[in-house]
Amino acid sequence: MATKFDVIVIGGGPAGYHAAIRAAQLGMNTACIDKWLNPAGAPAFGGTCLNVGCIPSKALLDASHKYIDAKEGFSDLGIQVADIAIDVPAMIDHKAKIVDNLTKGVAGLLKTNGVTALEGRASLHAGRSVEFTPHEGETTTLEADHVIIATGSVPVDIPPCPLIDDIIVDSTGALELQSVPKRLGIIGAGVIGLELGSVWSRLGSEVVILEALEEFLPMADKNVSREAAKQFKKQGMDIRLGALVTGSSVKGKKVEVSYSDAEGEKTEKFDKLIVAVGRRPYTEGLLAVDSGVNLDERGFVFVDDHCNTDAPGVYAVGDVVRGPMLAHKGMEEGIMVAERIAGYKPQVNYDTVPSVVYTHPEIAWVGKTEQELKASGDIYKVGNFPMAASGRAMASNETVGLIKVLADEMTDRVLGIHMICAHASELIAEAAIAMEFETSAEDLGLTMFAHPTLSEGLHEAALAVSGHAIHIANRRRKQP
Repeated sequence: MATKFDVIVIGGGPAGYHAAIRAAQLGMNTACIDKWLNPAGAPAFGGTCLNVGCIPSKALLDASHKYIDAKEGFSDLGIQVADIAIDVPAMIDHKAKIVDNLTKGVAGLLKTNGVTALEGRASLHAGRSVEFTPHEGETTTLEADHVIIATGSVPVDIPPCPLIDDIIVDSTGALELQSVPKRLGIIGAGVIGLELGSVWSRLGSEVVILEALEEFLPMADKNVSREAAKQFKKQGMDIRLGALVTGSSVKGKKVEVSYSDAEGEKTEKFDKLIVAVGRRPYTEGLLAVDSGVNLDERGFVFVDDHCNTDAPGVYAVGDVVRGPMLAHKGMEEGIMVAERIAGYKPQVNYDTVPSVVYTHPEIAWVGKTEQELKASGDIYKVGNFPMAASGRAMASNETVGLIKVLADEMTDRVLGIHMICAHASELIAEAAIAMEFETSAEDLGLTMFAHPTLSEGLHEAALAVSGHAIHIANRRRKQP
C-alpha cells in the first residue's frame, strides 16, 4: 500500500521549502522531495538559490566589493591600506561555508516543522501518485491529496558554446574558479552576466561581455539602464551589444569565441568563458504522460493566477512557472498555494514583485517602467532625485546613481519606482510596500524619513513628482 500524505512538494528550493513548511504549519501531513547533492555527494536542500545561485553569488559579490573598495576607495576616506591582496581559494571556501550552513539550516527547518524530507527523484503520475526514487534504494509509490511542483530552473545551454571542463562554464562553474582569469569572456549581459562580470572584474580580470540584444538591460527603466551602462564602463567592463556568438573552440588553455555584430564577423580569445544567457524551467523526468499537467510553448508548467495546473489538486510554483525567475516570487507563490489548500484565499500581487541586480551600484525596481507607460498610453508624471545630492551618500562616498518615481497624472498613484544606487536592494522594500498599499506620491512625500539616510532619496523623488523637492532644482516633467 502506498504511503499517503496530505501534501507532497516536489523540489526543495525557495518555492518548495516555503510551501512545505507553511503546509505543515497549517496542520497538513507534508513531504518534500529534493534531489540536490552538494559537491561532497550529500543531500542539500535549498535548490539553486542556496547552492549555486542567490546566496553564493552574493558572497562573492560582497567579498569582491570589499576588496576593490579597500584597494581604490578607502583612501578617499582617509584610510590608507598597503599591500592589499585577494586570496581567491579562501574566498571560495568562505562562500562554501555559507552555503553549507544555510542548506543544513533548511533541512533543520523542515524537520522542526514536521515535514518529511525525502532525498531523491520524483515523477508525477495520474491521480496525484508520485513515484519516488531515493539516491540509494528502490522506487516506491507515494500518494497525496495535493501535489505542489517546485522543480525550479537550470542554466540555458547554447550550441555554439558547449561547456568544457573549467574553460567554458555556466553560472555554476563561474562560482568555483580558483584563480582570477587574466581575460574573461561572458556571453549574456543580463542579471547573471553582469553580477559575475562584476565579481571577476573587481578581482582583476579584463572582462568582455557579449550580448546579442541591441539594447542594454531592456527590462529596466531607461534612465537606470543608461546610468548602469555608464558606471560599468567606468569600472572597466567591456559590454558589447548586438554581438551574436556563433561558435567557440578551445585551443590549449585558451578559448576562442566567434561572434558577429554590425561590423561583421569577429573573434576574441579568453582564458575562461562564462555562458550566462538565462535559465529554463526544469521538468526532465518529472511528468508521466498520464499526469494531466501540461507545459506551455516555452516549457513552463501551465498554471492560472493561483498556480493551479490543469490536473486537479496539482499546483506549480517558482521558476518552473510563468513570471520572473526570482526566489522571492517563488517563496510567495509557495506560501499562497499552501494557504489556499488549507482553505484561505491569499493572492500574489504580481504587479509589485521587486527586481534587483546586485552589482555596485545596485539596481532595483518595482512596478512599471517609463517605456512601458508610454507604450500603454498612460498619462504619468515623473520625479527624479540624484544621489549626488544626498548628504548620507556624500558621507559614505556613495554618490553614484538616482531614484525615480512614476505616478499617475490624475490620481497621483505610484506606478513604478526605479533606482540605481548603493543599497538599492534594501531601499526597494520601501517602494514595494508603498505600491502594495497603492500609495500616492503625495503620501510618500508626507511620510517622515530619518535623516541622514539614503532612503531620503525616495522621499525627495516622490516630492519631485509634484515639483516640491527640497534638495534639488525642481523640474517636474509630464509625459509629452
